[in-house]
Amino acid sequence: MTTSEKYLRTCDQGHQFYKSSDCPTCPTCENERKPADGFLSVLSAPARRALENNGITTLQQLSTLTEKEILQFHGMGPASLPKLRSALKENGLAFRE
Repeated sequence: MTTSEKYLRTCDQGHQFYKSSDCPTCPTCENERKPADGFLSVLSAPARRALENNGITTLQQLSTLTEKEILQFHGMGPASLPKLRSALKENGLAFRE
C-alpha cells in the first residue's frame, strides 16, 4: 500500500489543514457550513456539495430529477440515494421517473 504525501494548506479563513490532493476544500470550513437539520444534513460533504453546486437545495427541486440524473453529479454516489429516497418519501415526494 502506498502513502500519499500530505501538504500543509491554509484556507481563506486562516484554517490550516493537510491534503494529499489538489482539492481546495477546507475540512474546518466544510464542518462549519454543514446544515444542522434537513435532508442535506444527512449527506456526506461531497454529496451535499454536488447537490448545492447544481442548485438543488430543497426536496421539491430534488423531486424534479431522476436518480440517474442525480448520480451524474460530480461527488454524488449511490450510497446517498437511499437517504434521498427516504427524505423524499417522508415528505410525500419521489424522484421523477
